[in-house]
Amino acid sequence: MPESRKEPKSKYTADRNIPGAFEGETVTRRRFMTLTTHAAGGIATAAVLLPALGFAAGSALFDRAPVLWTPVGKPEDFPDDNYLPRVVTLTQGIGEVGKATVYVRRFNPEFDAQEGMPAPPETDAPVIVLSSRCMHLGCPIRWTAAAERFICPCHGGVYGFNGEVVGGPPVRPLDRFYTRLRNGQVEVGPRYSVNSEFRRFPSYRDPGQPLDGIGQYLYPGRFSTPKNP
Repeated sequence: MPESRKEPKSKYTADRNIPGAFEGETVTRRRFMTLTTHAAGGIATAAVLLPALGFAAGSALFDRAPVLWTPVGKPEDFPDDNYLPRVVTLTQGIGEVGKATVYVRRFNPEFDAQEGMPAPPETDAPVIVLSSRCMHLGCPIRWTAAAERFICPCHGGVYGFNGEVVGGPPVRPLDRFYTRLRNGQVEVGPRYSVNSEFRRFPSYRDPGQPLDGIGQYLYPGRFSTPKNP
């Protein structure tokens, strides 16, 4: 006895006795609206996600500026209980705009260990170099030796001796700079950012971008960050 074959299901909604179906219709209005909503959601998600992924991958895909090193003096030129300002070059070829003021002091193993400061890696010079850019909106800050504080006059940001936030709106400690010792001279290189525990991030983030918790994943390094020294 020949085996009976099951009739294939019709693609038309009317043949499937779907309520409210129209003749020749292959997709119900509810199904159509569901697909439309999913498509719109996918487009909206891609519009947000793709630029973020491109931003995150950009530093690995695009050529970055060469690393610049600026000599600022010998290690013994700097005290370990005070900061001295120095001017370094961040970007070549654009004159004074490409320069920035940094604050330098010698690393004090006894004091800094008590304060929980990590010792500089062996590849670094025995100094601490802090940025003069506030981590709120990027305004210039100033070291006040009498108060042992870095102070931003714009919006009231206050930083402690190690650059940690002690008052005002800044979202993280002051940025720092890679250093190295060459021919007895301390040389200052690229900028990098740290979180509240002074954990070093390979590249720097813009002011206003926190690096604690989920913030470290939301704000990838800048495209313009030079390759690590």
